[in-house]
Amino acid sequence: MKVNGDLANIKAHVTEKLKALYELKVPIGQISTCELNDEMLSITEDTGREVAVYLNRQGKVVQVSLGDTATVDLPEFKQKTRSELRLSGIRCLHTHPGGDVRLSPPDLSSLRRLRFDCMAAIGRREGRIMGCIAFLAGEISQDGSQMLNQYGPVEAKELTQINLNLLVTVINKKLVAQSGKNTEEHVERAILAGVERLGSSWPIEESMAELKRLADTAGAKVVGTFTQRKEKPDAAFFLGRGKVNELSMEIQNLEADLLILDDELTPSQQNNLERVLGLKVIDRTALILDIFAQRARSREGKLQVELAQLRYNLPRLSGKGTALSRLGGGIGTRGPGETKLEVDRRRIYSKIHDIEGQIDSMKKSRALHRKKRKESQLPLVALVGYTNAGKSTLLNKLTGAEVFAEDKLFATLDTTTRYLQLPDKQEILLTDTVGFIQKLPHTLVKAFRATLEEVQEADLLLHVVDCSNENMEAQIEAVVSVLKELEAADKPMLYVFNKADMMDNPHVRERLLQDWGGVFVSATTGENLAALHRHIEGFFKESKVHMTLLIPYDEGAAVTRLHKLNAVMATIYEENGTKVEVRLPLSERDYFAKYEI
Repeated sequence: MKVNGDLANIKAHVTEKLKALYELKVPIGQISTCELNDEMLSITEDTGREVAVYLNRQGKVVQVSLGDTATVDLPEFKQKTRSELRLSGIRCLHTHPGGDVRLSPPDLSSLRRLRFDCMAAIGRREGRIMGCIAFLAGEISQDGSQMLNQYGPVEAKELTQINLNLLVTVINKKLVAQSGKNTEEHVERAILAGVERLGSSWPIEESMAELKRLADTAGAKVVGTFTQRKEKPDAAFFLGRGKVNELSMEIQNLEADLLILDDELTPSQQNNLERVLGLKVIDRTALILDIFAQRARSREGKLQVELAQLRYNLPRLSGKGTALSRLGGGIGTRGPGETKLEVDRRRIYSKIHDIEGQIDSMKKSRALHRKKRKESQLPLVALVGYTNAGKSTLLNKLTGAEVFAEDKLFATLDTTTRYLQLPDKQEILLTDTVGFIQKLPHTLVKAFRATLEEVQEADLLLHVVDCSNENMEAQIEAVVSVLKELEAADKPMLYVFNKADMMDNPHVRERLLQDWGGVFVSATTGENLAALHRHIEGFFKESKVHMTLLIPYDEGAAVTRLHKLNAVMATIYEENGTKVEVRLPLSERDYFAKYEI
């Protein structure tokens, strides 16, 4: 008979009294008895701590726990039930040392989360034993949580008159009926947490706001946000020990079932937090990978996301000892054998190898398409920028494409290329790429490198910036940082300040143009897109040379080459040959110099 909870500095005779509670039995259908109440309150008065007992429907005490008055968090009791639609079959009865028997928010949160048959508190006030009880109402409130009914404070003997069996039957019927109406997928209730590091250029408020948008995009409901200022994250828990204790309290109050950290956790930090807090813990990287998994549409995109997830999860595999070992047979094979952990690792390595092979074959296919594009001499312009800056909307507006665009982070992942003819008849290819973000996971950049090769091959980068965002300059730096990792930061770049219709401050416009150059547009309204066309035209005009050539009729191959280059602006057939006015790439000037007039 084990006593759970905080047993520090507890005398032996008190421990024996706690163990003796297991011998007491409550009549079926009754919440408690006077004898059980007296024994529990006697221990509380000796120790000044809460005593909690958990009883099954047969009235048997199945767990005893001693708490600490400094923490109102009740110990969990995990009970296997035949159906998650019904109550757990366990009720909790606990003492309140101060005599105030009103149920606290953590008490009520435990009732909801663990689906107790009921939650009851007792205490002694002015010589009388008082009690309070709460139970699920079987109805859902507007915020999506289970509604509760409470009774008390009353004298404890009144609680013994409640027919618990009838109460449980009524509640279970309501819960089953409720589940039939509510067919929607469970929405995870998430708490966000982050550490503000000294000297960081990215304000913690902005980072947490972005994390909230990521959580919303992934489909979680954010119910709380916690931040902490530290010189460096804690090696064991990432957060400080005091903040972890604070979170432990709030998890029950907020009925959270997910904790999201704003930075990447080490495997040990993640395991430590899950063990102490008792809920699922993920970091910013895992959240972004989950969004990518939801958003990927093409086969290549799905493979790249799967590869990034495998690389992320590989160091986070945890073994379960020799209990999961695969035993061999015969002499020389006895012993623990190959553990389940080793098998899982080997399978992941094998899967990573297979996916890398598939991506390499797609990379070769892309190379063939790229070769054909180069033969056609069509310039390639790539849209790059922070996620949700409006790249896909701009592509749709410029080319008439129907790429999916939404006001969410990472709305589109798959690379899309469309043909665009500029007003001066210049033909280009415009490519939309995946958006970047602060703290973009390295595994993701590595997995998407095949797709992002379009950026490396581009003749011009259009860096789309959300100029309505207060933190746009930090976003610009984040994009440039990823471009450096892709070895594409030296590419010719034109800054396109999108969402200009949402920006009213002319001084900010002047400063941005002075610092970065570029053009202000609105992809939604179409404002100033003509100016963007002129900037793109100007770039390609400056990179070409204007020439007038006279090519003899017996050298028709040269004319054919000019047409392949899309360089011919005007043609006149004269007596000595074909006179053409051309705009050539600088690299072709020497070849055609002999024909120049």
